[in-house]
Amino acid sequence: MKTKEDFLDGQTLLIDKPLNWSSFQAVNSIKWSIRRKFELKKIKVGHAGTLDPLATGLLLICTGKSTKTINELQGQAKEYTGTITLGGTTPSYDLESEINETFSTEHITEAMIKEATQQFLGEIEQAPPIFSALKKDGKRLYEYAREGLEVEIKKRLVTIHEFEITGIEATVVSFRVACSKGTYIRSLAHDFGIALNSGAHLSSLRRTKIGDYNVDNAITTEEFNKLLNPDAEENL
Repeated sequence: MKTKEDFLDGQTLLIDKPLNWSSFQAVNSIKWSIRRKFELKKIKVGHAGTLDPLATGLLLICTGKSTKTINELQGQAKEYTGTITLGGTTPSYDLESEINETFSTEHITEAMIKEATQQFLGEIEQAPPIFSALKKDGKRLYEYAREGLEVEIKKRLVTIHEFEITGIEATVVSFRVACSKGTYIRSLAHDFGIALNSGAHLSSLRRTKIGDYNVDNAITTEEFNKLLNPDAEENL
């Protein structure tokens, strides 16, 4: 079992973030558990790369002096698995918002789906979703979106190292993507629909790797909190 000094000196925790939790909630849960266990008034705790509430998987949470390594960890390559659903778009490019437009998928073949991945390999230009936490003129993009305001979003260069189709069931396409920092898988799903002369949105997402860290070695916030405070109920 880790000691108070271990957490203050710095730990990098591999956490498997639950569905519908924000990254901030996961950090708070870990911080609460450490503070409760060791009766600490304060301890630095932060994460190395946000996961959307609708995504699950690997979240690196750093404590104490390890928070200084967050920028370095954020810069590492990421791997994701998930599903893209063809035939409909949403304003958020995922299931955070309702389908706003539907498209035909009758012309799409399995061969077309696999071939379309080739368009996205290497360095590509990508526009972040309007429903994102990126800032423009001091305001987050999702704030503009919720107010119904249109803003110009600059495209940026990202790198897709691998884009593999792992399954196709009707209009649901399963995939694995290895990519650079700053890649929006929601935008990739949206653009993938356009490449198939249709529409698409991200219907599930799981982060499996950050650099050499693998979700297979991660534990849930609930498991971490039970290890640290066996008799306590999880608190947010």
